[in-house]
Amino acid sequence: MAIIDCVIDTKPMAKSIDRVANHIDGTTTAVVAMQTAVIKAQSDAADDVCRNVNRGFYSLIHSQISQKIAKWKSEVDSLLLQLNQQRRQLNSIRDRMEHDYGMLAARYTKLFGSLNRALQRRVYELDKAAFRFAITEIDTINNRGKQLTATVPIGQTESISVAQKLMASSIKHKASGLIEIMRSFLLDLNEQKALTARVLLARGIDEAVRPAFVPVAVWHGVAGAVEGSLIHVTPPAQGLTDRSRNAIINAATDVEHTLPWKAPEPVSQRVRDEFNMIMADFNATPRIKETMTKLLSATEFQTLKIS
Repeated sequence: MAIIDCVIDTKPMAKSIDRVANHIDGTTTAVVAMQTAVIKAQSDAADDVCRNVNRGFYSLIHSQISQKIAKWKSEVDSLLLQLNQQRRQLNSIRDRMEHDYGMLAARYTKLFGSLNRALQRRVYELDKAAFRFAITEIDTINNRGKQLTATVPIGQTESISVAQKLMASSIKHKASGLIEIMRSFLLDLNEQKALTARVLLARGIDEAVRPAFVPVAVWHGVAGAVEGSLIHVTPPAQGLTDRSRNAIINAATDVEHTLPWKAPEPVSQRVRDEFNMIMADFNATPRIKETMTKLLSATEFQTLKIS
């Protein structure tokens, strides 16, 4: 193998390498500067992204909270409107119930007051003598005993004589008044006897007393769970004196349970027509009229069995 000895000049290559080294150093410096700028840009971008993310998150949360607040506020307002409407309805129902209660209370107070007065009058008429004795005679007897009570005079002779004279004068005055009352009573009694003698016939009636028939209406009413039922007897309104009317009421009340009644019968058309005429002129609410009509339809009449 042949050996060739060559001499090569390396100075241009060395110069080129020196220039390359300078360029590499510049490039390194540029790369370092660019890296620093990139890191700073990345940091700024990351900070900007974080700020934007935070701002978007807070905006989202604020928006959601605002939406929920608006939603609940609308629901609360709607519920408040419903509660106000229900409150007005309840106040209206309460006022109507108070009005109905007052009307029913006044009606039943008037009804029971009239029943009490009627029962009081009936009891008074039944026991008029006992009531008159308890109210008038007892007070008169008590006052007479108090006024005529003897007093024991205690003192000197002059005062005893004066007291005796005063007591004797008082007794004489009361005796004089009593004699005058007895005289008036006897005069009135003689006048009544004379008047009766002029009115009565001189001779008696030979024929026997004939019975008289009087139509009455008997109806039962419920007074309550404790009092039970009440029996009401209605005689004719005209042609009878108070004494005769009370006697008829008492007689019908006593024999009502022993009378032979027929089976219940429906309301006659004549009674219905009369009831409709009364209801047409009656000033009441439709509810009261409807209730009265239902009560009439549920009413059952009974009549006596006439043999």
